[in-house]
Amino acid sequence: MSTEVQNYPPADTFAPEATEGPALVGFTAEFDNVDATMSAARKVRAAGYKVWDVHSPFPMHGIDAIIGIRPTILPWIVLCAGCTGTTCALLMQWWMNAFDYKLLISGKPFFSLPANIPIIFELTVLFSALTAVFGMLALNRLPSLYSPLFKSARFRRVTNDRFFVLIDSADRLFDPVKTAEFLQTLNPLSVERVED
Repeated sequence: MSTEVQNYPPADTFAPEATEGPALVGFTAEFDNVDATMSAARKVRAAGYKVWDVHSPFPMHGIDAIIGIRPTILPWIVLCAGCTGTTCALLMQWWMNAFDYKLLISGKPFFSLPANIPIIFELTVLFSALTAVFGMLALNRLPSLYSPLFKSARFRRVTNDRFFVLIDSADRLFDPVKTAEFLQTLNPLSVERVED
């Protein structure tokens, strides 16, 4: 019987990694009206940025097209869930009534579609509704209880009377100096560095 000895480095060599400070998440440009925000959004899109967003206190008509938001796949997911509910209801009722526990009542067939419509309807709606709710939450990555934007005192006005364009540092064109300079050319009230 042999014993194997492993040599580990001394405990004091395991030092925690040094942190260099907060990480840059992106830059926000603040505006005070819809027209300036829409104009800035068009320029950000024209500049080629892909990972950016617009925040406003109310829905802005046409902003989805400017940002380039694609239609959601949620309706197709809900359709598939509804079809699954219909199929499950049909198979469940066929199994119970025509195969597993046959009841001959007044000479009626063991499986009849009209008699099963209410259950088919209910399961179709149930599967579709639950998929719509939980699918929407999943596709929107909700609930999101934290965002680095919450640290910004200026950004708090987004629920009142201010509009913000955020360019995320995950964008391939993002450069800490050039992106900040580009946002300054949009004539914002302010450009703020967002850190986490």
